[in-house]
Amino acid sequence: MSYVSARGQVERGPGQSDERPKKRAKTDGGNAQPPPDAHAKPPDYLKSFFKRYQKYDKYEVARRLDLADCDVNSKTFTKHLVKPCAEDRPGGLEKAFSSFLGEAAIRDQNDGAEIHSEKPSVVYQLHNMPGLFIYPNLLPQDVQFTLLDKLLHRDLSNPEHKTNVHLHYDVPYPTSETGEPASFFDTSATHLDYKRKATHSPINTQKLLDKKLRWITLGGQYDWTNKVYPAGMPPAFPADVKTLVEDLFPMKAEAAIVNFYSPGETLSLHRDVSEECAQPLVSISLGCEAVFVVALDDANPQPGNQRIASIKLRSGDAVLMSGESRYAWHGVPKVIPGTCPEWLQDWPAVGSEENKERFKAHKGWMKGKRINLNVRQMFADADAEVEATEEDGAAVGGA
Repeated sequence: MSYVSARGQVERGPGQSDERPKKRAKTDGGNAQPPPDAHAKPPDYLKSFFKRYQKYDKYEVARRLDLADCDVNSKTFTKHLVKPCAEDRPGGLEKAFSSFLGEAAIRDQNDGAEIHSEKPSVVYQLHNMPGLFIYPNLLPQDVQFTLLDKLLHRDLSNPEHKTNVHLHYDVPYPTSETGEPASFFDTSATHLDYKRKATHSPINTQKLLDKKLRWITLGGQYDWTNKVYPAGMPPAFPADVKTLVEDLFPMKAEAAIVNFYSPGETLSLHRDVSEECAQPLVSISLGCEAVFVVALDDANPQPGNQRIASIKLRSGDAVLMSGESRYAWHGVPKVIPGTCPEWLQDWPAVGSEENKERFKAHKGWMKGKRINLNVRQMFADADAEVEATEEDGAAVGGA
């Protein structure tokens, strides 16, 4: 039997394994109702709300009284919109972060950048969004650097992890002098030849990194056209990222989409409903600040009864969608320019002198980027599934 521990983890009982069960029953967290239609359109009231935020400039965003801001150190902290639901256990976080960092834990990533500490942080919930939890400032600076390194130097260079660019181009991969995979940020990737599959304009690596790259899929390779996961065994999910996510949140990391944004770009309103279970969905933000819009109502509710919210997300923040909020409508109408933390702006040319020299051509790349790691569990457990309900809030928030 599985259960949620005090740290918010899925724990296994005696004799239980982590192998994927043969029976992949589609469930709804204990609810007999099927998940919503993946092809359904968002209600009109939500589209109007989304478009308003899309049109705001950064000053208008800052003046919004309905924008939830969970950073207590911010002048715009919105105490009236959120409620604390748990305080994390610093020892558990410290262990999870140290395990993820490994050798990087002793490396100075950014000439004196803050090393992860045991400062407790509060987990918040919105009053009108049961099951949605916000973890402000969850990931310390060194963990954010290392996560970027792994996702963009290693995982982007793995041909098993498909991107949106593969839909229109034959994507070549850089190699090092030793024949090992190299990073797309290396000079060896500068002259790669991206052959067009149709009448698309030619691109080079610089254009790919700056504008064309919009997403990478990790683990289960989601089919965006048909809104399904392909049949067959998916590629392995990166083990270290998987362990980090599972140490922090009550889920199995089996599939992820890494989204890339520049200011002016958006993520359309949608619901993540293609997974065969209703286990929590986790979203981690890196880089520029963004406005995240979420709504629970499928139809157009009466004025004043709308269960809708807008949330400001900063670098290192995480959001967990569970229970009633698992199938909520959500999207990103605004990436706020000029808000990437100063200590992160020069990535990938950060850390050692060797690193700064190696990636100097891309110094400042993160200054105009927001990267979002969205992780989900694809399959239900055969004999038991952790029910992510509002009553589990304290446990879920205790990561």
